[in-house]
Amino acid sequence: MGTLYVVGTPIGNLEDMTFRAIRILQTVDTIAAEDTRHTGKLLQHFQIKTPQISYHQHNRQQRLPELLNQLTTGKTIALVTDAGMPSISDPGYELVQGAIEAGITVIPIPGATAGITALSASGLPTDRFVFEGFLPASGQERQQRLEVLAAESRTLIFYESPYRLQQTLQDFVTIFSPSRPIVLARELTKLHEQFWRGTIEEAIAYYTDHEPKGEFTLILAGAPAETPVLSEAALKAELSQLINQGLSRSQAARQLSHLTNLPRRHLYQMALSLTEIP
Repeated sequence: MGTLYVVGTPIGNLEDMTFRAIRILQTVDTIAAEDTRHTGKLLQHFQIKTPQISYHQHNRQQRLPELLNQLTTGKTIALVTDAGMPSISDPGYELVQGAIEAGITVIPIPGATAGITALSASGLPTDRFVFEGFLPASGQERQQRLEVLAAESRTLIFYESPYRLQQTLQDFVTIFSPSRPIVLARELTKLHEQFWRGTIEEAIAYYTDHEPKGEFTLILAGAPAETPVLSEAALKAELSQLINQGLSRSQAARQLSHLTNLPRRHLYQMALSLTEIP
């Protein structure tokens, strides 16, 4: 039996490449890469001449048996992704799973990971956290996923592209409290690395005026443990009182969301259900 090495590569700064990772990539029989052109530049920089084979989301079903066959016949393979640790938000986990089921030794070669890198410098609680990666692109599945996370008390980690950042922040402000703390980290370890810290509502305002650039890691504070638990009748009474003070149903829902850390959308639907305002 051969060995499968799960090799972490830099997420931006090439100086984050480890000596051990270089040695493994130099000595294995094959490197299974997400993008052979991208990895080729990394190999050229470190003068590594090991042959590559592509293994990515679109060809994984075809490549998986081929790679497992090489491993069972004694070959050594290094699995790499374009940046960071393979199998984190990446189809590499299927190869790892297949190797384990076949009795093949799997050895991790640790490297940088965007989620942990951002979390470590975020200033938000790091003792307990949840990694969510990329949310579903749109639709009911995305909505349901966020609603499940609305009451999550652990720090939340998401990945997002610059093209969908504003939509994701708008979804956050709808599902979570607008005042929930959030940290947006972009271009980690690169020349233009930036950490932005504030609330979800402030993040929307900032990135309305500043075009999002680069890949983002979002670190979102968990729901406060002291969130008050109010009955539906009590919530409706609070909404009615706010509306009587001259607020619209939307404004009342937003204000009560600030006070209770309950999802604004849920409170707005409740406000719409009020047929009589005392």
